[in-house]
Amino acid sequence: MNEQLIKNALVINAGLSMPADVRIRGARIERIAPDIPAKANEQVIDAKGAWLLPGMIDDQVHFREPGLTHKGSIASESRAAVAGGITSYMEMPNVSPASTNMAALAHKYAIARQGSLANYAFYLGATEDNLEDIKALDPSKICGVKVFMGASTGDLLVEHPQALEAIFRESPVLIVTHCEDGRRINHNLQMYRQNGLTPGILDHAKIRDTEACYASSSYAVSLAKQYRAQLHVLHITSEKELSLFSTGNIRNKHITAEACVHHLWFSQDDYPRLGNLIKCNPAIKAASDREALLNAVQSGLIDIIATDHAPHTWSEKQQAYLQAPAGLPLVEHALLSLCEQVHHNRLSIELVAEKTAHNPAIRYGIADRGFIHEGYFADLVLVSAKHSTEVSHKTCHYHCGWTPFNGTRFSSRILTTWVNGQVVFDAGKLTQSQTPAMPLVFNR
Repeated sequence: MNEQLIKNALVINAGLSMPADVRIRGARIERIAPDIPAKANEQVIDAKGAWLLPGMIDDQVHFREPGLTHKGSIASESRAAVAGGITSYMEMPNVSPASTNMAALAHKYAIARQGSLANYAFYLGATEDNLEDIKALDPSKICGVKVFMGASTGDLLVEHPQALEAIFRESPVLIVTHCEDGRRINHNLQMYRQNGLTPGILDHAKIRDTEACYASSSYAVSLAKQYRAQLHVLHITSEKELSLFSTGNIRNKHITAEACVHHLWFSQDDYPRLGNLIKCNPAIKAASDREALLNAVQSGLIDIIATDHAPHTWSEKQQAYLQAPAGLPLVEHALLSLCEQVHHNRLSIELVAEKTAHNPAIRYGIADRGFIHEGYFADLVLVSAKHSTEVSHKTCHYHCGWTPFNGTRFSSRILTTWVNGQVVFDAGKLTQSQTPAMPLVFNR
């Protein structure tokens, strides 16, 4: 059986930073103690004081399979994820065909079993006529129902009040929402056209503005309160929306909020430099909104930090603003960007572990993951705060071959990532050809 001993780590767990050794036996953590003597023939890893964190659990990714694999695949993007210290992910339904029934979900699970390097779960996409599919979901196997409230394409848009009320009333699993009001967005676009103007990327945050977000997110929160539904509002981007949420222990909330790493890093001041590469929905907004989001992470108004990883090809992003797709690849450098916030004293490393691992595990009820506890699965990431990382398009692991962080020098480095006790990334290289990943199980 696989036995490893991580020596001299600074273990970041449950609000504490503690020098300790960690023994891995098989897929799980067997022992945590200040000084564990090595066994004969046991593989010993000297952490040399580096941070040992629970692997990031990313509750919002778009890995593009099936149907859109020219952008990315479950295999390619999960490899980029583990290179960035993400050991589990929950993937969205807007693929082709959309994941709106159990047959589509079963197909995605089969793909992941063959090729994912990180643990996995998949959302069912809500439509205006698949309520019976939603009601039949097994809460122990499916992470949640994704509802695009007013801003989507294809058959995943849910706008009709009766359909939304039924979902909030009947869903047996967590409801997660993309909140932008389509009527407001269309109105803003019409104003440009009526004035004979063609909008560009500098107008993105004006078209998909704060009011579009607030109108939709406040509606979602009101429905959750009316039906006592379990609601998680994804990618909050504006200061105004923060008034909808409360601080406190995540275990006591039925309405929670998420921020994404790019909204904590970029602002609309970056549009002239990066253009469509940071076009995303909801839009990156003002520097004051970014500051409010960072403060909300600290105060507890924001419960979870995720990526909304959404790769597109370089050529797709070079199109004119209105034609260029929204979304950017993020999983490989998300954790490093948060460690950079630690270096700049905006976040603590303990808070990073809470928002990226502990709280996702608690909110979704993920069994035996998200903490560095004896008996838990050994999903771990070793991060050096003493070694830097130079980011470039050439060195990233994304299938699309580019990163919005190109040219950035992060002050930290991902040294090693473990998934279920197996080293999957080490010293800058992927180390596994066969996957040790497992489907996530939920205690609900």
